[in-house]
Amino acid sequence: MLTRQAAFGGNEKMLKGALHCHTTRSDGKGDPDAVMRMHAEHGYDFMAITDHRRYNFETYAPETGITIIPGMEYDNTFEHGKGFRCFHTVCIGHADETNGFEHEQRFESGTAKDQEEYQPYLEWLHENGQMTIYCHPEWSSTPARYFEKQKGNFAMEIWNSGCAIEDHMDMNAAYWDELLGQGIRIFGVATDDGHAMYQHCNGWVMVNSENNVDAILAALKEGAFYSSCGPVIKDFYVEDGVAHVECSEASFIEFISDRHPTKMLRGENLTSGEISLDGGWAGGYDYIRVSVVDAEGRRAWTNPIWLE
Repeated sequence: MLTRQAAFGGNEKMLKGALHCHTTRSDGKGDPDAVMRMHAEHGYDFMAITDHRRYNFETYAPETGITIIPGMEYDNTFEHGKGFRCFHTVCIGHADETNGFEHEQRFESGTAKDQEEYQPYLEWLHENGQMTIYCHPEWSSTPARYFEKQKGNFAMEIWNSGCAIEDHMDMNAAYWDELLGQGIRIFGVATDDGHAMYQHCNGWVMVNSENNVDAILAALKEGAFYSSCGPVIKDFYVEDGVAHVECSEASFIEFISDRHPTKMLRGENLTSGEISLDGGWAGGYDYIRVSVVDAEGRRAWTNPIWLE
């Protein structure tokens, strides 16, 4: 029996996409035109301009050919003893009547004091046709216990360039396996959360999809993508109790679940790897995922294969 992760089935081109970007429409340093042009220069096929609480439908540089995914970032900050914690949510939606928001529509920040109080905000976003991503859990000072009960997020950030560059946080799937290990089926996305121009184009998703808004959103919802800061993942599947991955040249290939120390393959110019999932140290897995690390230390991450 063969189970292939959804990103690697079908024959569509793998599209490079940015799901969390800021511009001068909120607190970014680059105007929308410049940000779009920069992404075009780096080979992006689609992007969402997700300025804080200010919804966007517009393509600011149509000549680039980049597909714009409608979206914004919604935020909620709350005190918890000393310092602060916050919930930030990237919202992306269709470019048609199923989207309950309008271009340039603005919103007030949320006022929830915990994840239970924040859930109605998520439900409001979902009722208005938004797919939601939980943002930068480490930067937000939210270990898994602070957000694991949120319902309806299709993904969470496992890499955030702004947080990685400025704060050395949200660099490698923090808390993801805590949720996956509870049986919460949530995908992982690499984003930039770019504010300064140098923060853009460092982390992205590669989506197996036709290049239009509806198809891209459907593929994201299905998990038909992987995330990267550089390496290419070419295939990931489980066949007859063995997990296989094919990738660009790597120094490390990591097979990860929540029930064991990571199984790591080391070598020069690795382009494939496999491990048995039957019995022994790997027995009883609920899922398996892979992280690939190249010679420069850059990572790519598959989404999980759930083992029924």
